[in-house]
Amino acid sequence: MLNSKFKTQNSVKLVGVLSGLAAASIWGGMYVVSDVVLEKIPSFTLLTLRLLLGFASLAVVAALTAPAQLRAVRLRPWALLGIGIVGYGLSLALQFVGTKLSTAANGALVTSAAPAFIALFAFFILREPLPPARIAAVALATVGVIIVVFDPGAVRLSGDVLWGNVALLGAALTWGLYSVLVKWATQRGVPALAVTVFAPLGGLLPVIPLAAWELATTSGAWARTLAALGSPAIVLGVLYLGLVSTAVAVYLWNKAFELLDATAASLLFFAQPIVGALLSAWLLGEALGVQFFAGGALILLGVLWVTVVAPRGSPFTPSKDSHA
Repeated sequence: MLNSKFKTQNSVKLVGVLSGLAAASIWGGMYVVSDVVLEKIPSFTLLTLRLLLGFASLAVVAALTAPAQLRAVRLRPWALLGIGIVGYGLSLALQFVGTKLSTAANGALVTSAAPAFIALFAFFILREPLPPARIAAVALATVGVIIVVFDPGAVRLSGDVLWGNVALLGAALTWGLYSVLVKWATQRGVPALAVTVFAPLGGLLPVIPLAAWELATTSGAWARTLAALGSPAIVLGVLYLGLVSTAVAVYLWNKAFELLDATAASLLFFAQPIVGALLSAWLLGEALGVQFFAGGALILLGVLWVTVVAPRGSPFTPSKDSHA
């Protein structure tokens, strides 16, 4: 009996870990794709397309395969919409703006500070422990982010890069809050699939008006967008962002937070900067300077401390509320 229970817990843990790693790896490639597509399609217009594709595909799949999970939602609709505004509206908008102004490598690295923010939000919202060691680790990761964000070389090169880095930092903060709110919702009986389906609607509430404003006020935006959508490469990029990075990856990320403790699941996010930095250097020819690696090392050290060294017990303890 005990052996069977142990195997079940290990299976739940493995599913959670693999789900989080897969999601973070997909997002590592997302920054490279975004960097290319954003050259042709304005930020909020692209984000609207991404969210519409993600929501439509998830809604169809969920309605056909798991309608009971959609009916199992016991939270008020405004709660899920609010979660969506934070994760899909604020965080993804800041991510796209930041990537457009900065670089794909910085996008992958700076947003990797999200686990440190997850630890803080998990303490305040989920009451997960935050001992002094975790506080010190968060401070260490913050120093690493500041080193990358305020790179003097980037500031001399272009003020836009600095503001792009600041936007990416905002994306990390809001994604940390979104991830903890997903855990909060699943603890109240909302299946991860239901959160993933309904949350994009919340994101579309602020994004659609911004996209309309963007197209109306930016000279030639409509023409450039329509021309871009005539390119097979750009269409594939949009489909990757909408179907793979949004529908598939966000569901996998939400599943990881359903099955694991929030602070432990956050460690898996570090597959993102590794994949993102390697792909941006390989495919886009972006230089990765000393300051990038120094800041990245501090962020990695801080987040590893938060999620592995500071917690008591196993860093990957399945959540008591989890279910396969």
